[in-house]
Amino acid sequence: MAEYYLASGFARGELARAKSAGPLLAWADDIAAQAQPAAIYRSKEGRKTLRFQYRDKSWFLKQHTGIGWAEIVKNLLQLRLPVVSARNEYRAVLALQRAGVHTLTIGAYARAGWNPAAVRSMIVTAELAGTVSLEQYCANWAALPPAPAVRMRLVCALADCARRMHSAGINHRDFYLCHFHLDELSLQERDTRCYLIDLHRAQIRAHTPRRWRLKDLAGLYFSAMDSGLNRRDLLRFMRRYSAGGLRAALRRDRRLWRQVERRAGKLYRRIHGSEPPALRAGGNR
Repeated sequence: MAEYYLASGFARGELARAKSAGPLLAWADDIAAQAQPAAIYRSKEGRKTLRFQYRDKSWFLKQHTGIGWAEIVKNLLQLRLPVVSARNEYRAVLALQRAGVHTLTIGAYARAGWNPAAVRSMIVTAELAGTVSLEQYCANWAALPPAPAVRMRLVCALADCARRMHSAGINHRDFYLCHFHLDELSLQERDTRCYLIDLHRAQIRAHTPRRWRLKDLAGLYFSAMDSGLNRRDLLRFMRRYSAGGLRAALRRDRRLWRQVERRAGKLYRRIHGSEPPALRAGGNR
């Protein structure tokens, strides 16, 4: 199987005239070979992620060179679906864009090979310049709460993202604050832009199964527990996420939200070895 994609205006020269996946994969090999150690963010299990400059812009290359049958079998024995190529992320980005979710911009993609243990692939995405990880942005909120308007806009943005994603049949599998990048300037605009990244494990179906919605929602709640959450934040999120608003969230979806709370708390205790912080009352701040 071979697939390839080049964004309009991304490539030039010989690369722009590529008519198959081969030239793109060879180009990615050259980029990876020239990368300095400081530019490489990950390099293991047949996957390398690095930052590079191309046409006066910064990009990220994710290169898959085959994970081998041993890694595939290990994942299956652990009841985990192995990620064998960049195709997963490529399809997820396109699906999220169709759903109206802020996410990555693809510059190029290529995939070649039939053997799942040795398939070669790559994806290039534009750097999210001028953004900050939500995990970093919210790190001091427990001690220094943000302006109420900022908190409200971010809660609504995250709920909208989760709702659109799950409604489109997509689940992330690593749905944490660290995988959202905020354009701080957009907090002063009508549309708050929180870009969802790290989509290599995302799954796409006709409908998102309940257990995968639960996993995503609990992961997001867990990652926000140290951010000084209050009950009003949770109710606002539930109202924006649930079809039918808060009434439906508290009645029809009541069991789901209780399970989200229990699972997030269990994850917090396992990771941090302590009880999660108590929710604040939910006043103006």
